[in-house]
Amino acid sequence: MCETLKTKYQVCEEIGRGRFGTIFRCFHPNASVPYACKVIDKSLLSDSTDRECLENEPKFLSLLSPHPNILQIFDVFENDDFLSIVLELCQPLTLLDRIVSNPFSEQQAASLIKKLLEAVAHCHRLGVAHRDIKPDNILFDSGDNLKLADFGSAEWFGDGRTMTGVVGTPYYVAPEVLLGRDYTEKVDVWSCGVLLYIMLSGIPPFYGDSAAEIFEAVIRANLRFPSRIFRSVSPAAKDLLRKMICRDDSRRFSAEQALRHPWIVSGGETTNLN
Repeated sequence: MCETLKTKYQVCEEIGRGRFGTIFRCFHPNASVPYACKVIDKSLLSDSTDRECLENEPKFLSLLSPHPNILQIFDVFENDDFLSIVLELCQPLTLLDRIVSNPFSEQQAASLIKKLLEAVAHCHRLGVAHRDIKPDNILFDSGDNLKLADFGSAEWFGDGRTMTGVVGTPYYVAPEVLLGRDYTEKVDVWSCGVLLYIMLSGIPPFYGDSAAEIFEAVIRANLRFPSRIFRSVSPAAKDLLRKMICRDDSRRFSAEQALRHPWIVSGGETTNLN
């Protein structure tokens, strides 16, 4: 742990542990609220990809903060052995925990996906693609506000520049990523669409018994709405899903377009698309 961190913050108990380090609760003497401090052990970074992820997190969070739906960064400390990042403290349960424990009404799903799309649209306006949107990376602060986190796989785009490289998580990755093509920031919209599908149904739109089978299903992108599960889901919600989980990325909605869809604008109440 960096000694300069200890001179500025009171570091308290461990509250989480990840692949590369540990998260502690910490306090600043001039602040009334606690923070989270992610302490990363550089000796656990095995290759250049790990090191790039390590550098991405504070770099992109500093650019994107503050935004009400993006995890806020406050301080960064680094020495030869550790990188310590002071972040806003969130609840221990992620969106994944909420999906597992409770079904979502259309109104609840619309409220959450709107906040997520607002965060994504903010990233895209600044030329940043997240590239690993999934429920594990969506946190909630003490006021229950959604916070997009973990920018380790983020990448710059813009000025006509596309991105390459297979990054992401099996259920949520866009088909153009798996096909090895150059791709745009719309990979994030695909991931948001998959998240919305899961919130409304409790199941992913593309699945298999292994990562390879999931990837094959994603590449086929045969989007279906099983009547047994989607019987009570409105036509407007399904229309938005088709436009976000669209295999042709030139026809896929942008985050800004998704935010203007009637189902989002009405808070999940719309049934008429005209």
